Amino acid sequence: MATVERGSRPDRRSAPRQVVVAADGSRVVFLRAGQLWGYEVATGAEQLVAAPPGPGITGYATDAAARVAAFPVRGQLFRADLVTGTVVAVPTAGPASDPRPDPTGQRIGYLAGGALHLTGTDSVLAGEPDPARGGHPYVTWGRPDPTAARHFGRDQGWWWAPDGRSVLAARVDQARTRPPAGGAERSPRSSGLLRAQAGVSLHLLDLDGGWVDVHWDRETYPYLVSVCWSEHADPLIAVLRRPQQHGLVLAVDARTGETQVHAELADPRWVEPIPGTPCHLADGRVLVGGELAHDGYDARCLFADGTLLTPPSLYVRRVVGRVSGGAEILVEGSAGEPSEQHLFRVATAAGAGGIDARRITTLPGWHRAAVGGDTRVVGSQSLDHPGTRWTVWRGDEPVGQLGSDPPGQPGQAAAPQPQLQRVTDRRLPTGVLYPRWHVAGRRLPVLVDAAGLAQGVRAVRADWLPRQAWADTGFAVVVVDHRGTPGVAPSFEKVVHRRLGDLALADLADALATLAGKHPDLDLDRVAIRGHGVGGWLAALAVLRHPETFRCAVAEAPVVDWATHDPAYAQRYLGPPDDGTEVYQHHSLLAVAADPGPTGPVGPIRLVPDPETAADLARLAELLPSATTVSHTTSIEDTTGWIREQLRTPGH
Repeated sequence: MATVERGSRPDRRSAPRQVVVAADGSRVVFLRAGQLWGYEVATGAEQLVAAPPGPGITGYATDAAARVAAFPVRGQLFRADLVTGTVVAVPTAGPASDPRPDPTGQRIGYLAGGALHLTGTDSVLAGEPDPARGGHPYVTWGRPDPTAARHFGRDQGWWWAPDGRSVLAARVDQARTRPPAGGAERSPRSSGLLRAQAGVSLHLLDLDGGWVDVHWDRETYPYLVSVCWSEHADPLIAVLRRPQQHGLVLAVDARTGETQVHAELADPRWVEPIPGTPCHLADGRVLVGGELAHDGYDARCLFADGTLLTPPSLYVRRVVGRVSGGAEILVEGSAGEPSEQHLFRVATAAGAGGIDARRITTLPGWHRAAVGGDTRVVGSQSLDHPGTRWTVWRGDEPVGQLGSDPPGQPGQAAAPQPQLQRVTDRRLPTGVLYPRWHVAGRRLPVLVDAAGLAQGVRAVRADWLPRQAWADTGFAVVVVDHRGTPGVAPSFEKVVHRRLGDLALADLADALATLAGKHPDLDLDRVAIRGHGVGGWLAALAVLRHPETFRCAVAEAPVVDWATHDPAYAQRYLGPPDDGTEVYQHHSLLAVAADPGPTGPVGPIRLVPDPETAADLARLAELLPSATTVSHTTSIEDTTGWIREQLRTPGH
């Protein structure tokens, strides 16, 4: 086996990412500038493991002890010994992707040609026959289906057993998502042809060739949301119905593939899974995410076999993992201030004497972590410093850092200083950002930056740097986390079910009116709105529905018709289309443009298509020929020039 060349010098300037901690806490592994690095916790020493030339390493995986790593570079698989620093190329059956060492570090599984392979053998662990011999051309093994990756955060399609002797793999059949024979290939965002979802099944595979199917009602529960296979336990999976109002947590018998219902997940609007759940705790109980919405509770919580573990004040965002000893877990969440995310140690021991969740990050900002044993690595972002600062902790003591972004250069522009505050009786999170050169008393046109259904108001400098570029062209940039946005409370997020457009627009208008009282330099006679995707849809809808407030819009690749949008996403917010055709019509830009109602003249809308939305935007432009402009330019200078021209034009 050939040793990979170290084609570039060590680069310590870029911030670490994809941080992994060994199960015993002895070693930390991470990527920096496309290079693979290791950090020995006992000595604080960093070691450059691999620095391939060209694009570098984009992803990797390790065994449980973080002694072995596997990664692909241009389809070539490499194995790295993280103890000695030796890196060797490994022969594969074809261009390799998603390689993963087994938990013991003895074998590496990888994907190639739609099949799952093992190194050191010529056989395919799981795959389809060649289509010429009766195989299915649209079937892949080991890859996450597009719905899971895009909407449920499941980016894996296969999982090692804790002992490394078997594999749990997903088989994805996308034949139903293909257009009819002889039909044109079209995007799911511009055609109803592709509304069917891929068929997903799970299979337990022995390394010697034996296998069993995992059994559940896949017709009723087609969405495979998450999979967890912990040490000394059988796998757990979570599945959802298509409308996403009901789901199951299933325990899988690793010998037979039979499943048993451990918990039911239900919500009349939609079930929102918590990343990192379900999973087994050290004592064998199952950790499940859920919500409480009664007796004064409005919380996103964690339960262990039905016992509440987290306080109602904590909005749980992700379970990071177990802390050493197993009596606690590390959780990312927000407590009272949605613009910040902190780390909490949550007690899990049965009969511990009540809820015990202790916040362990103190500085304002957005904190995330990786954990192994008694070591945790905390990545902190803030308005006060650039990039992400990674600190290594052993127990309750900081023992080192992985490095940080390069220091600012002389003459670098001042950092953004957004003013974050909660407004209206709904306590909407907002941010206002002025040009760096702004002098109080000079009124400015307003540019609303619509983040869609992503959280836009965070205490993170990186979020505000591009907005500062917009502001410096002469606007006060306003960001509002309207109802439907995560981070505040389940009721705040889910009240938009089937009425997303009306509530989001009402929140934007109310927030602007309230902010104008606190920021007299906001000129509400000159308000523009811009956004991308769902934010682009909201921007266009704002001008169509409320031209008296929003004078013009820039809609980049907007959702034009929710009925032809991704079903998993559309049904979460609007419900099943068969049960609410009028709801989908109410949210369709095409329907609103065809019948705008008594709102007066429609303001100008600049439509910026991408390949998926070009056809729908052409239809929208035909309905509003005097109000729409189609542009393929997204530069700040060109876009703000167009906005300023519209805000100066009389009658708009």
